[in-house]
Amino acid sequence: MTLVWALLLRGVLLLAAPPLLLGIIARVKAVVAGRRGAPLLQPYRDLLRLLRKGAVYSGTTTWVFRGAPIVALAATVVAGCLLPLDPRAAAVGFDGDLVLFAYLLGLARFVMMSAALDTGSSFEGMGASREAAIGALAEPALFLVLLTLAVATHQLSLAAIFTTLGSAGGASPALLLCAAALGAVLLAENARMPIDDPTTHLELTMIHEVMVLDHSGPDLALIEYGSAMKLLVTAALFVGVLAPRAFSQPLGLFAGLLAVAVGIGMVESVMARLRLPRVKQFLIGATALAAVALAAQLFAQGAA
Repeated sequence: MTLVWALLLRGVLLLAAPPLLLGIIARVKAVVAGRRGAPLLQPYRDLLRLLRKGAVYSGTTTWVFRGAPIVALAATVVAGCLLPLDPRAAAVGFDGDLVLFAYLLGLARFVMMSAALDTGSSFEGMGASREAAIGALAEPALFLVLLTLAVATHQLSLAAIFTTLGSAGGASPALLLCAAALGAVLLAENARMPIDDPTTHLELTMIHEVMVLDHSGPDLALIEYGSAMKLLVTAALFVGVLAPRAFSQPLGLFAGLLAVAVGIGMVESVMARLRLPRVKQFLIGATALAAVALAAQLFAQGAA
């Protein structure tokens, strides 16, 4: 019975909580700016409204454009199942699943870039090009962080990694460096400030938003929901590295996710969007932090 409740709780957290994180971020930004802001549950209302609308397709698009939102959402859901939101009841887990986790996030990005290119619009092609550049800079940091976790725990499964980290106690200097690198990856993967401005209306500064301009109705709802789920998954990974003991408890994980959402809202309230050359430096710095974390972990184990 405990296992069933753990599975149910993880499923509710993964499927129901993502839009709530977006609502918290918007609410924090409104409070900091001195505005009343939208209701906390507004993202849920927006998704329901989009689902009730019809979809419009350009005559130049193919099945790639229509299938991309479904594939991107499915890849993100599977990535969420690989991440042990409750280590006592991992939905999917095997040695090496940390590599599949990273590749599933990359697959979601790839199909959305393909959909943008499928429209035949040079404007959306510009957004896809920028998305590819940011992904190419963020993925090395993510892989180095996952490698550091594998070296630190001598495990190749995400469930085993976070179970080991939770039982080990406090975070080591290497894990703190990993958390710093993951914080940068979190902002980049989810198109948040200072990498991208999700509320911008300036055409030449758009990255993620320009890629989904031609999507409408249920397709846009799937994209927005998938983006929110990706935020939850990457935020959960960040919480697991920064606070392993909190990650091992459902309530602690939920509190950690809320704290991450509040932190993102604060960052977006006090920071401006970086220029594209600065984005490159920002993500290269995250990769350097992850590399230092790996070196520190290897040195610590060699000294022991």
